[in-house]
Amino acid sequence: MKKITRIFDFPYYQLETYNLTDAFVTKVNGNWIKTSTAEYIEKANAVSKALLHLGIKKGSKIALISSNNRTEWNIMDIGISQLGAVSVPIYPTISSEEFEYIFNHSEAELCLVSDDALFQKIDALKGKLSFLKTIYSFDTVSGCKNWSELIDFGKSLHNDDELENVKATVAAEDLATIIYTSGTTGKPKGVMLSHNNLVSDTLACFKRVPIKLGESKALSFLPICHVFERVLTYIYQYSGISIYYAESIDKIADNIKEVKPTVMSVVPRLLEKVYDKIIEKGTQLSGIKKALFFWAVSLGEKYEPYEANGWWYRLQLSIANKLVLSKWKEGLGGKLEVIVSGSAPLQHRLIRLFTASQMTVVEGYGLTETSPVISVNDMRNKGFKIGTVGKPLDNIEIKIAEDGEILCKGPIVMMGYYKDEAKTAEIIKNGYFHTEDIGEIDADGFLKITDRKKEMFKTSGGKYVAPQLLENSFKQSRFIEQIMVVGEGQKMPAALIQLDFDYVKEWAKRKNINIGNTNAEIAQNQNIKDRIQQVLDTINPKFGKWEQIKKFELTPDVWSIEGGQLTPTLKLKRKQILALYNELYDKIYNN
Repeated sequence: MKKITRIFDFPYYQLETYNLTDAFVTKVNGNWIKTSTAEYIEKANAVSKALLHLGIKKGSKIALISSNNRTEWNIMDIGISQLGAVSVPIYPTISSEEFEYIFNHSEAELCLVSDDALFQKIDALKGKLSFLKTIYSFDTVSGCKNWSELIDFGKSLHNDDELENVKATVAAEDLATIIYTSGTTGKPKGVMLSHNNLVSDTLACFKRVPIKLGESKALSFLPICHVFERVLTYIYQYSGISIYYAESIDKIADNIKEVKPTVMSVVPRLLEKVYDKIIEKGTQLSGIKKALFFWAVSLGEKYEPYEANGWWYRLQLSIANKLVLSKWKEGLGGKLEVIVSGSAPLQHRLIRLFTASQMTVVEGYGLTETSPVISVNDMRNKGFKIGTVGKPLDNIEIKIAEDGEILCKGPIVMMGYYKDEAKTAEIIKNGYFHTEDIGEIDADGFLKITDRKKEMFKTSGGKYVAPQLLENSFKQSRFIEQIMVVGEGQKMPAALIQLDFDYVKEWAKRKNINIGNTNAEIAQNQNIKDRIQQVLDTINPKFGKWEQIKKFELTPDVWSIEGGQLTPTLKLKRKQILALYNELYDKIYNN
């Protein structure tokens, strides 16, 4: 096959090289439904032929919105891209105002939704969506065209030659997708990524992910509308890996046991929750079993790669794995070898513990604007270092600006922001993309992220505070689910904290302490406030005096995407959180 230059070349490469019977597998009505490579291509071609007949052409925009990952999304992705049309993947959880803005800004002509709830949401806006002509649904939805109509119509057409001619006109440099950033501030920005952006990142990342070609099995659950999971699916396709789509975040534990994946991607919050549940089970043990459990955990948290801890540690770890840690792996299907983590910093102890348990956690770094991966760890060839996000990919250049900002240059850097040349010029200067992240490259070539440039703040005393470093440390406490460090222009840093309410209730029950019934009551309980103060007193000394959290307030809500506190990739929406809890903020600084 000729060189892969466009995203729709991946399925044809897979057909020629691996020809899988289970390229994609999605659960429908309790059954795992397999789609072969050949069927994947056949349906994508039918979609292309139907869209071509409906007047979709190069540059036309088509929105894709799905409540969960499913095979139909990938078929549409290829069907759209083969025409040189542009996919606009959208998070299903955004507000009606954001939907309206993205549809009109992108000029989306068609829309594919997954289910009735999304159809109702978009259909209600239809009068405000200037360019939208038709909505199709993957599920059977009353009053909505079904996407199978596109497949059936496409199969009935005889415009194969026309499709091949159109495909031949699609160049690597052409726009493939517009991905709207979830936006922690202001209106979403439309990131324009070309075929070359996505293909370059996929092929460079492929060299870093240690998977068995044609044999491994992936479980996918992070939103495919996010470029991180999307590029991983291209890597899997290129590697001949079967992709199983988890039903939902709630059913992921069951799905892992059913699928028994060898590779999966996570955001740090998921791994933190897995860790918390395992530790919770350990605390319920007694006697020698409990002692053995926590000995194994303590040993795992001391893990260093490349046998740096010596033969005695290696011997102890083999015993710990046999008696305790292997059960962690069994709980995650028993075959998991690689866990790819992105989106936010991951606690070092989790990397150590899971890797010690023979499930290597590879942390990477990137942004939507960089397609997305800039760097990633790889256990092979001494390419793995805890506390870093790995070495930069082979095809890009990284340099650190005078103020510590990470700058990036290469084929993975976006084409620009859609309809916003001014913002593009601000962020790409002299060919370098300005990440707005602060970092450093060590003597061995590993990239380390220290904070977000825009999230760092100065106290009134002129001292800089890097909130992410503090937040990651405090989140190691099982009492704390989420924390946001505040204090710009104030005398000292403080924190807004969301408790892990389930754990707090369990702890209070063990201690026979009455803390109330509702989350609001718990957040006001003095016993809980005293316990959180103990957490702060333990962790604060690890930081400089100007960085230490002097005051805090507990929020009564569970922070969520729907509640407006988190982005779809579970990052803090800092401005929104400050607005939501303005009274608590005032209580900290003005009381």
